[in-house]
Amino acid sequence: MKEDFLKYQAQTSPYPLGMEISHAVGSYIYDTNNKKYLDFVAGVSATSLGHQHPRVNQAIKDQLDKYSHVMVYGEYAQHPAVAYCKLLVENLPPSLNKVYLVNSGTEACEGALKLVRRVTGRSQLISCHNAYHGNTMGSMSVMGFEERKQIFRPLIPDVDFITFNNEEDIQKITTKTAGIILESIQGGAGFIEPKNDFLAKIKKRCEEVGALLILDEIQPGFGRTGKLFGFENYNVVPDVIIIGKGMAGGMPVGGFVANEKHMDLLSHDPKLGHITTFGGHPVIAAACLATLEEILEKDYTKQSLAKEKLFRSLLVHPLIEEIRGRGLMLAAMTKDSEITNKVIFKCQEKGLILFWLLFEGCAIRITPPLTISDDEISEGCAIIIEAMNQIFSELKNC
Repeated sequence: MKEDFLKYQAQTSPYPLGMEISHAVGSYIYDTNNKKYLDFVAGVSATSLGHQHPRVNQAIKDQLDKYSHVMVYGEYAQHPAVAYCKLLVENLPPSLNKVYLVNSGTEACEGALKLVRRVTGRSQLISCHNAYHGNTMGSMSVMGFEERKQIFRPLIPDVDFITFNNEEDIQKITTKTAGIILESIQGGAGFIEPKNDFLAKIKKRCEEVGALLILDEIQPGFGRTGKLFGFENYNVVPDVIIIGKGMAGGMPVGGFVANEKHMDLLSHDPKLGHITTFGGHPVIAAACLATLEEILEKDYTKQSLAKEKLFRSLLVHPLIEEIRGRGLMLAAMTKDSEITNKVIFKCQEKGLILFWLLFEGCAIRITPPLTISDDEISEGCAIIIEAMNQIFSELKNC
């Protein structure tokens, strides 16, 4: 299978991990040799309730028995999507009261960028250095990492960049700015949290000049940071949020949420201001609804903070310089990328899945399912410490 994988599937890097997957259940993934791997990555924060969660699986099966795709998004009322959007809005601030469902996080970003231009009649977009919001052309235009996008230029025009947590840069938001897009916690840059009310100060400046604030909740969202959404930790209510990854228990989906007065502008002048064939797909929406209901009912949001404390207490080692992030969105930082690579590969050999961040080579991604147990956290952390002890011993002997 690995040979066919490399031959027939387009690759995203020269050296993919290439693990041959047999099945996955709960917090574990099994390869075709039936070797068990504890999953500390959760499909890059997507399988928020672990693998094959029974409630999500049953919702998918039940919906398949009723109907699948029947019409492009926005034309027919379909119960899974309607029920999901209603429940989501009921758990958001009152100003975020209308949802547009799409197929992925990057499509949600595209829709949000279009929305702020439509609302304001302005063109300038502002993002952050080392930001990541997806990989389609609009999302790439607000990616703050030139090395990854230079070859694809020209991208969309009139985009400027500021530095996350740099208050002097806030003045770059002016009456020419349609919107500023930020991650509530910078993901690819190294799980960097906002400081000194940075997000609230950005929102205040937006209000002063008539710009809109988009917050990217694709990674922090759906209970991972101790709140349902990351922005709730930082004394700010954005004008638009974009969501994805963990919202459907591992199924492909995204969305953007804003005030109904703004969102309704996409329906006229021109009509079809944003459109998608499969957005709001009833089977996917059923998975979304089951996932959100489970997160809310089982209070996994608060549990993520207790699990963070356990991770921090167990991951103490000379090779770990700090642990960034919040809840179950954590990054263990080493001195250099070579050590990080060794830890990730050695842990995989020992049956633990870790991963990298996009732009910060020293970071070890730790984003397990919200459902991970304390015993599983202890098991995985013991593997990390064992691997680090071996690497530390090798470094001392060099």
